[in-house]
Amino acid sequence: MCAGYDLDAGSRCIADARHHALAFLDQARTVHRLVVSDRARDLVELVVSELVTNAHKHAPGPASMELRITARVVEVLVGDSDPTVPAARSADPGRIGRHGLEIVKAITEDLLIEQVPMGKLITARIALADTSDDAAARAGCQPGSRRVHGVGAWLRTRSEHR
Repeated sequence: MCAGYDLDAGSRCIADARHHALAFLDQARTVHRLVVSDRARDLVELVVSELVTNAHKHAPGPASMELRITARVVEVLVGDSDPTVPAARSADPGRIGRHGLEIVKAITEDLLIEQVPMGKLITARIALADTSDDAAARAGCQPGSRRVHGVGAWLRTRSEHR
């Protein structure tokens, strides 16, 4: 299942993109009977918000979003007209804002940024089901891997390194 959306240049496009993403996931649950955890739904909404906000703020022209889903993952693809490849900045607790890409990298299974003829395309892959490491992190236990899952765990990790 997949769906594509052209995003207008107005500030309303960010809220519209979130709305489209949640409706897409609801359809995957109800029509296609895919298991979409509440965690995955929240993460998709956050990733869409961050990526579309960046496209809206930094790209001079049109932007688009495509959503793809399988039984295991949802992919959020956001394309815009700016060919500049963004880079996550190093952690800086004193910096106000500009943490979006750091967060997206921390909460996704995979993040691919590529230049395309009309600008760039960012693809974020998010697991649909909770993993045992995610459940352990929510319970306050140490996950079994070095990868930090979930915004709360990411924020806790950042605050511990201050």
